[in-house]
Amino acid sequence: MIYADNAATTKMSETAIHTMTELMRDTWGNPSSLYTHGQIAKDALEQAREDIAAAIGAEPREILFTSGGSEADNQALRSIAALGRKQGKMHIISSAFEHHAILHTLEALKKEGFEITLLDVHEDGLVRPEEVAAAIREDTCLVTIMYANNEIGTIQPIREIGEICRCRNVIFHTDAVQAIGHLPVNVRTDHIDLLSASAHKFHGPKGVGFLYAKRGIRLTNLIEGGAQERGKRAGTENVPGIAAMAAALQEALEHMAENTEHQRRMRDKLIEGLNQIPHAALNGDAVHRLPGNVNFCFEGIEGESLLLLLDDRGIQASSGSACTSGSLDPSHVLLAIGRVHDVAHGSLRLSIGEDITEEQTEEIIRDVSEVVEYLRGFSPIWRDLKEGRKEYIL
Repeated sequence: MIYADNAATTKMSETAIHTMTELMRDTWGNPSSLYTHGQIAKDALEQAREDIAAAIGAEPREILFTSGGSEADNQALRSIAALGRKQGKMHIISSAFEHHAILHTLEALKKEGFEITLLDVHEDGLVRPEEVAAAIREDTCLVTIMYANNEIGTIQPIREIGEICRCRNVIFHTDAVQAIGHLPVNVRTDHIDLLSASAHKFHGPKGVGFLYAKRGIRLTNLIEGGAQERGKRAGTENVPGIAAMAAALQEALEHMAENTEHQRRMRDKLIEGLNQIPHAALNGDAVHRLPGNVNFCFEGIEGESLLLLLDDRGIQASSGSACTSGSLDPSHVLLAIGRVHDVAHGSLRLSIGEDITEEQTEEIIRDVSEVVEYLRGFSPIWRDLKEGRKEYIL
């Protein structure tokens, strides 16, 4: 079996599993309790906070633990919207291909009276910093641009965007769920005010994440009921999961250079091989993309059929975000970069891990090529294209 859907979730590392099970067995106290077992858990919680803060150039008090990236995104946007409303600033800037945790929250805020500007991401899947600057107004309270796209893997010019926001006195948030643990991220040098992350994207457990909020930013509570997390996120903290997240992140940073170099080589090999398939196209910029992301469109086929047949051959991949995999609609990300509906339906996302081998990479290229050819063999759309009744798009 070849697992090539790491953008959806990663396998927990042995380090994270060991850390989590050890704390589940020995450090089971409530960190809010004053007796010994509680204070032992509190120490483990705060050590994890320190380790995560150090990993992104933050202060420990700027880290708030959440259930994952979606909660962190919601709290970040809701908090700055509340601040903006108080200041009479009701304009938010984002991009057209954000994760739905951002887009759906923006839709909700729009119904509450906020004006939303969604910037184009162009054919290469990149936001232009100058377009961010041009969109900022006197009543802009927030700019939220993802660090790296979850479907096509394009890495945004975050530092330049952050610097623009800092100069214009606008708060800047980034959904860094796909970036943390895979790219060097520093909230200070990148001029980031708020950042969202999720453990299961870098070999930590599911159901755990964090929100970085720069000191001085007042957060709005999504969950009421207790004084945990400085009163900003009620509920007893999942100490074993949080400690496992910190351990997974530290391990990812320690091996980032070697992992990145290997993944880039395998990624580029995949791109080169899949580019040999007629009427196929890489989605997004070939260089400014995550080291493990390959996303292609193949004209004349349906992505769902491609995934099922690849699964039969032992290759597990996706056609887009796992959060919308049950939808029959084409990817909003692919539509945002200009792919037409017919082509967007025939997409394949391969998000490879650091453990992929050269042989597995070659197997993916061979199997995808064969399955695409097989599916085109009985596709009426492909027959119309071959016989000239329709024009090729790719």
